[in-house]
Amino acid sequence: MKLKLALKNLGLPALLASSLIYPAGIIAATSQTSNEPEAASAEQPAKPSFEQYTAALRQEAEQKGYDQALLDEVFSSLTFHERVVKADQSQPEVVETLSTYLPKRVSDIRITMARGFYKQYLPELEKIGEKYGVQPRFIIALWGLESSFGRFMGNYSIPSALATLAYDGRRETFFRQEFFNALDILAEGHISFADMKGSWAGAMGQSQFMPSSFLAYAQDGDGDGKKDIWTNQLDVFASIANYLKQQDWDNSITWGREVLLPEGFDAALAIQRGSLARKAWLGRWNDSARSLAKWNELGVRRLNGTDLPSRDLQAALILPDGEGGRAFLGYDNYKSLMHWNRSYYFVTSVGYLADLIIAE
Repeated sequence: MKLKLALKNLGLPALLASSLIYPAGIIAATSQTSNEPEAASAEQPAKPSFEQYTAALRQEAEQKGYDQALLDEVFSSLTFHERVVKADQSQPEVVETLSTYLPKRVSDIRITMARGFYKQYLPELEKIGEKYGVQPRFIIALWGLESSFGRFMGNYSIPSALATLAYDGRRETFFRQEFFNALDILAEGHISFADMKGSWAGAMGQSQFMPSSFLAYAQDGDGDGKKDIWTNQLDVFASIANYLKQQDWDNSITWGREVLLPEGFDAALAIQRGSLARKAWLGRWNDSARSLAKWNELGVRRLNGTDLPSRDLQAALILPDGEGGRAFLGYDNYKSLMHWNRSYYFVTSVGYLADLIIAE
């Protein structure tokens, strides 16, 4: 799910929520003849209640000029969701390898469904694919992996989920801005407040866009004046395609391929692992990128042992599980997918599903 956001100044309740001071190393001197400490700790500013916090949000929204009827509808129903906070703070760390991840994400039933939807929507997909320069199979693959083809989008009210996460304070600036982005979407009339549902983290619709992604990439696929990624299939497909187009997708190439490495191969030639900001990660990509001809010289081969394609392409070497694990050469489209979700496992699953959709 990934984007540059305009950061806004925080209001007073936000500062109170995120700037509590906990002095350390202060030890009170005590009298030898008294059991009572003589030092008193400084009063700590109290965190505002959720109601106080959202009241400040409303005041800011009013200053921004949103319609009063919209604000009445949204703010009268804002709810604090303890489950959202717990989900954010306690996201499970599951030990996975690509070999355990792929069968779950690209299951037999998902492959069958993807092929069925691909055939069902192919005329519409071909028009959208031609317009945006994106192969239809990748649109279907992303749709299937993000929301299981629109079956699982989440049932949280997006404004309430975002207000809850902003109030919690772990990433207040980000979620506070996303809250106002959600108001912008409602103000533009793309979806009703009652239907603005999504995941606990604020991702919306069949493409699971955050509000900022919606504003940047969502499209009106059928010309009805709305961008409806919840119920309008053409809008969903066009929005996914536009996202990839805006991230420099090239429909003349695929995503990459799994490869075999020779014995004793220098794993330092692969993209070095570790979580980085996108700019730094792109630097590591560039360090690894070489022509297919060069990878051939280094002994890298297709899975069947034959030479790599004779095409003038640059590719970076990816080892999702590190040295000794499965190896992939990623083309430029792999970078586009990594902007959508910077996870080697996720991007590889998109590529695998897209390939299987058209496999004979």
